[in-house]
Amino acid sequence: MTQPVRVAVVGAGHLGRHHARLYAGLPQAELVGIADVALERAQRLAATYGVSALADYRDLIEQVDAASIAVPTAGHFAVARDFLDRGRAVLIEKPFTRTLPEADELLALAERRGATIQVGHVERFNPALIAAKGYLKDPLYVECDRISPFTFRSMDIGVVLDLMIHDLDILLDLIPSAITALDAVGVQALSRHEDIANARLTFANGCVANLTASRVATRAVRKLRIIQRDSYLSVNYGERRALLFRKRPDAPDPATIDPTTIADAKAFVYDKLITVEEIPLSLHDALEQELVAFLHCVATGARPACSGADARRALELAWRILDSIRANRDRHVPQ
Repeated sequence: MTQPVRVAVVGAGHLGRHHARLYAGLPQAELVGIADVALERAQRLAATYGVSALADYRDLIEQVDAASIAVPTAGHFAVARDFLDRGRAVLIEKPFTRTLPEADELLALAERRGATIQVGHVERFNPALIAAKGYLKDPLYVECDRISPFTFRSMDIGVVLDLMIHDLDILLDLIPSAITALDAVGVQALSRHEDIANARLTFANGCVANLTASRVATRAVRKLRIIQRDSYLSVNYGERRALLFRKRPDAPDPATIDPTTIADAKAFVYDKLITVEEIPLSLHDALEQELVAFLHCVATGARPACSGADARRALELAWRILDSIRANRDRHVPQ
């Protein structure tokens, strides 16, 4: 396919606006139209780029090769099904679907129609993560922190499917080992679903991961920490920064050092014991790279970086965590 990929954006909300903006500026894409059940919202966004606005996305299907689906999670399945059934490729914002049966039906339909599914786990394209993966060896312990202030978005799901699922997808991509144990807790704060959650995962290879997600925090934090046998990786998604900590080859044994002779312990540690390296990276826009990758897959038939099958694995793990949260909650309810 040498011509630009004809694309539609379904959903003119927070994420849909960014998809439309980026498609409009990419030479690989021709933004054809924007659909939203709130027609006025679609019209305002479409007017910015001189494209059509519709209330019914189905009127766009025959006009495009692909679509970004940025509607609330509850609508992912129906919208994606209609595009896939006509052989159109879809980029579905995370989570893939709300339930596993919905995900399975879409995967089967895509297989029958020969259509591409990519799911918007955008952190896979974060330059800090991409740079850090080059130093990944044998993770022993992983910490994932993803917290943010309350945004009033994604109220049809809880924080596990809203935020934690990003880190579940990353963990499954980074650690090629089965999960042998899982325990989780969650708390409702403002919404009808869990707004704070913590999960601890144990992998068959011995690695342990601890994940915390909150959407009622006072500030936004998106960090990944990986402890390995000979190094420690720190990834800050928000700042697009990656650091590598390693023990100096000539570091003295700390047990042989008299602490009373050290004026500044922190300075001593980072001068004599540990090296800190800023990992070089390319400061690209993750969402733009995600859309470029999707367009490439549509044009060439290549496998997406985060396929429907990949996203289904993350969704299945998310539901295991939700089951654990419910079980722990029920266990502590007074009888």
